[in-house]
Amino acid sequence: MKFNSISNSIKLIAAVAFLGLNSACQPEDAGDGNGLNPSNLDGSFTVTNVSTNRFTLTGNNKNNILSKWDLDDGAGFFNGTDLQNIFLPDAGTYVVKHKVYGQGGVVGTVATQTINVATSDPNSGNLVVGGKFETAADISNWTVLNISASGTNWAFANGKATVTGGGWNQQAFYQAINVVAGKTYSIDMICSSTTGVSNTWFEVYASSTMPVQNNDYSAGGKKRNINTWAGCGGTPFSGKISNIGCSDSGTVQNDGVFTATTTGVIYLVIKCGGENLQGGISVDNVEFRGV
Repeated sequence: MKFNSISNSIKLIAAVAFLGLNSACQPEDAGDGNGLNPSNLDGSFTVTNVSTNRFTLTGNNKNNILSKWDLDDGAGFFNGTDLQNIFLPDAGTYVVKHKVYGQGGVVGTVATQTINVATSDPNSGNLVVGGKFETAADISNWTVLNISASGTNWAFANGKATVTGGGWNQQAFYQAINVVAGKTYSIDMICSSTTGVSNTWFEVYASSTMPVQNNDYSAGGKKRNINTWAGCGGTPFSGKISNIGCSDSGTVQNDGVFTATTTGVIYLVIKCGGENLQGGISVDNVEFRGV
């Protein structure tokens, strides 16, 4: 009887300990005064003009654990910090947005401010004309390059250039740009597809070789690249090609770098083709700027 009494006491102590531990491990509910739902969680911020094209954005909220910024460049929100230094190299009006997150995933209000940039940066201003495809005047700066039989086609509408089709055909469009010998330039653009594509290549070239109608183009080597065989483009995507593009079997680094060997005209060529472009690939905010 004594042995049974000791055994029962041990079981009782263990059960009480388990219940206490289990209670201590239960997640707290947001709003119970535990900091998971901080008050006044908003994205308000101040803008300080450091120079013509450089600004400092300072978040006013001190309760957030994550800041996200949208610089109105078509790339959407990106993870940043409460103190964000930005460079806006092109003249224009920018509606900048700030979104903050608190503990427990609580999302605060989104704040916006308008920044007006009067002058493009002399070194890094965008040399592409009409790269946002917003007007007929924008689109008139581009020339379609027919390469293979009809079946893959570029269309300019709704503020974008969009390629659709397939059947192993390809088509390109291009623009002439003036460059300076010895200067290095960076190429980038927003690329998106709501469906992804199948057995498709999307390539960007920059070269002094002029495109010729009804001929393929690969002069100067690929500067930017989306290629389903290399592992990108097969699923829906949206963002700068510098982020969503990929190297091509190690031979193309998707670095977007062009260094001019002579002063004069080069051609920025954007080409796409493949078996099935499904919902298509859209291009916006094309950039060619000095670094």
